[in-house]
Amino acid sequence: MSQFLLQLINGLNIGSIYALVALGYTMVYGIAKLINFAHGEIIMVGSYTVFVCTTMMGMPIWLSIPVSIVVCAVLGICIEKIAYKPLRSASRIYLLITAIGISFFLQSLFQLIFTANPKSFPTIIQLPALTFGEFSISANYYLTFVVSVVLMIILDRFVKLTKTGRAMRAVSEDQGAAQLMGININRTISITFAIGSALAAVAGILYSSSYPLINPFMGSTLGIKAFIAAVVGGIGIIPGAVLGGFILGIIESLTKAYISSQMTDAIVFLVLIVVLVFKPAGLLGKNRKEKV
Repeated sequence: MSQFLLQLINGLNIGSIYALVALGYTMVYGIAKLINFAHGEIIMVGSYTVFVCTTMMGMPIWLSIPVSIVVCAVLGICIEKIAYKPLRSASRIYLLITAIGISFFLQSLFQLIFTANPKSFPTIIQLPALTFGEFSISANYYLTFVVSVVLMIILDRFVKLTKTGRAMRAVSEDQGAAQLMGININRTISITFAIGSALAAVAGILYSSSYPLINPFMGSTLGIKAFIAAVVGGIGIIPGAVLGGFILGIIESLTKAYISSQMTDAIVFLVLIVVLVFKPAGLLGKNRKEKV
């Protein structure tokens, strides 16, 4: 039982990171109907920004974290303006190819600047561990979980209660009708990319705190698994992204502990296939009929 609880805690830790990244996918897809496969590389940029600020520039941790979030938010806006906006009315396959191209571009750029050798990420969380009898929960674990849940709640309230959030929901439903009602489509989509990229920065920082070696390719696998989490929970649905992240993290942790670490990715993709077969819209998603 103690081994099971330990693996459950490990699963919630990595699942919380998947949830944060999945929130970014969900935001962008829900508003712009775009799968931003460059999202994983924004995670990498967030981690490297903290590394540069603290290690090379000597900035304190409390300042490097907001700098990283702002850098990623601005990067997300730039990617949307330069790469995605001109193709907004094009076929989705062109947007997909563009996203993959941006992903490879960022990987190659950071490999050119920092080389492919892993870099040691600075220690940014210096809180005491929580002890419950024989269990000790690292600060990285409980802080990651709390941050993901709090950000989910804030994001959900933001989308439902604020003027900008209502504009996002209107654009998600019908961009043409939203524009006729006076909503600035371009500004709304840019804000969506900024929020999604800022969440990616937070996820990158927390992930690098738990696994303190960063490299230019670190966001690829993390981004793919977070995308799977978003699909499993119901892409476009904020609570679904978090639920999918937690489920995927727990499955991954239990698989490594009780089956085989080599089977982890296979079982993760098997879960995705099963969900798509029996509930294509995701666990919290609803099937929508479209008029043709």
